[in-house]
Amino acid sequence: MFTSNPFAELSASVPPIVMQTYVAVMIVLVAGGTLFDIVHKKSARYFFNNWRIVKRKGARPVLGGEMVSLAIQTAAVDVLTSAEFCNQQRRVAHLLTMYGFLAYVITTAIMVFAYPTPATPAPGIVPVIWYIGMVMICGGGYWFWFFIRVDVAAEGNTPFRLVHADVFIVSLLASATLGLIWAWVQSAGSMTWANIFLALYLLATTVLFGSIPWSKFSHMFYKPAAAFQKRVEQANGTRRNLPAPANVPATFGSGRQLPRNY
Repeated sequence: MFTSNPFAELSASVPPIVMQTYVAVMIVLVAGGTLFDIVHKKSARYFFNNWRIVKRKGARPVLGGEMVSLAIQTAAVDVLTSAEFCNQQRRVAHLLTMYGFLAYVITTAIMVFAYPTPATPAPGIVPVIWYIGMVMICGGGYWFWFFIRVDVAAEGNTPFRLVHADVFIVSLLASATLGLIWAWVQSAGSMTWANIFLALYLLATTVLFGSIPWSKFSHMFYKPAAAFQKRVEQANGTRRNLPAPANVPATFGSGRQLPRNY
């Protein structure tokens, strides 16, 4: 199972061009949904306005070489290792889900476009990475959903409570879980159940990529930009890493100021 290309097996009943068209439509939905989200929420306008303010108020300019260095640091630390997460469990769950999603999406595109039929067998490692990617999504996603979410871990709410902000993670988990089940049922030779789970898999995947304007999918594009801007602010003196220490007596033991009538 783990070395077979499920899309090549599917080509016996679904022409490769149909699968390729579906993947292309999902790519268009991601691009269009992200652009719509940026325009609707005016995120780009806010970002560039704030960027101009930061440059104007900075104590010193950040020139090209330093800007490139900050961009590399942002990619290496904030993006690739998710260093912004102080909670290590949340960080590991996020990294599992992120890298699993990348592996899942990239190998899906490779198998659908480059190896769509049994006549063009995919290298054994490609399907393996596809399965591993979905397992990583399920591992990180379900760990986060049932044990790490603030409203579950700290507030004691049921993990089965759904709100609007959960569209992305729920549809992502549904896509990965149903994809695994579909591939397993297909390899077992049960075509009726394979068709049922294929339909559910496509439904969940369509919701995942088609609900960008209403989900948190586009945050994966916003967060690197925000992290880079934060580093630039720290470099030019606009932002301080820590607030200035308050000059208060030790008896108060905190950063609070004394009452005016003390």
